[in-house]
Amino acid sequence: MNFAFSEEQEELRRAVRRFLQEKSPSSEVRRLMETTEGYDPAVWDQMAGQLGLQALAIPETYGGAGFTHVELTVVFEEMGAALLCAPYFSTVALAANALLWSGDEAVKKDLLPPIAEGRSKATFALTEDSGQWTSDAVTLQASGGPQWRLDGHKMYVIDGHVADVVLVVARTGAGVSLFAVEGDATGLVRTPLATMDQTRKQARLEFSSTPARLVGEEGAAAPVVERTLELAAVALAAEQVGGAQRCLDMAVEYAKTRIQFGRPIGSFQAIKHKCADMLLEVESAKSAAYYAGWAAAEDSDELPVVASLAKSYCSEAYFHAAAENIQIHGGIGFTWEHDAHLYFKRAKSSELLLGDPTYHRELLAQRIGI
Repeated sequence: MNFAFSEEQEELRRAVRRFLQEKSPSSEVRRLMETTEGYDPAVWDQMAGQLGLQALAIPETYGGAGFTHVELTVVFEEMGAALLCAPYFSTVALAANALLWSGDEAVKKDLLPPIAEGRSKATFALTEDSGQWTSDAVTLQASGGPQWRLDGHKMYVIDGHVADVVLVVARTGAGVSLFAVEGDATGLVRTPLATMDQTRKQARLEFSSTPARLVGEEGAAAPVVERTLELAAVALAAEQVGGAQRCLDMAVEYAKTRIQFGRPIGSFQAIKHKCADMLLEVESAKSAAYYAGWAAAEDSDELPVVASLAKSYCSEAYFHAAAENIQIHGGIGFTWEHDAHLYFKRAKSSELLLGDPTYHRELLAQRIGI
């Protein structure tokens, strides 16, 4: 087994990194945080036109480039390092995967090509007031098939206020089902939420007799939801690794240049230990995320286990790296003007997204039979 990325994958990394250095500096992240939409449509178009990022892991049959989750791991890692403000995670890691695993060829041929071309932004609406990332907690109702209508609401929908298509998990008489709803559908009210981390926007969606299109078989969405969440957890772990590495780099650079008592603070044993511990956690998180990306690409039987393992470990590694980065920077790290707090907020929000580490360790225990 080759544990290194190929030259083509490293070239992809370099291309994405160059693009994000230009398009997602901290000044632009801060500007987009203050907007309602939370992203730049021109950059979104360039991501599709110049780099083909939206199409990367979509099969060629549906207008994509036909690459794998290994390439996506590279892309998400770089996006996490740059704190990219764009509906990429919601569109690619959530919605596209839900469509690909739905088994509905007609819907896939209809909805995936616009996503691959960058013409359509999409998201996945699962959680409700409980905040639970499981189909068992769904209460939103769908009725009136085959002319389906949705009634109820969804909470914490990532980029739900700007999505052109929303994939909604709802209950019918047959059980948990998946539906596609147009972003401008009648009876759909989308309200942006005030959240701690404004680099990733969320929304409340209210459905009132909203027309919806059934995706896949009625009552058969639970396995689709489970696989979608597993693949999204792999993508999020890679993103967390990118952010954690950036926090480590910031901390080490500051420790080299900040002079205290006539010497760089990095020469003090306490700071050395902090940086060494961060390095160990970041490298371990990389191993977990990369292995999970391989498992997703190979559709391995290990995926459910390694997805939860990667999500739980990378969440804690990122949060610890972000917190230690602030501690090493001292008072300046707590200020609004410093980028350290942006990574801290993203680390905390992504720690909770898709379920916190405790939840995923419980899933891990169940999946390995403990």
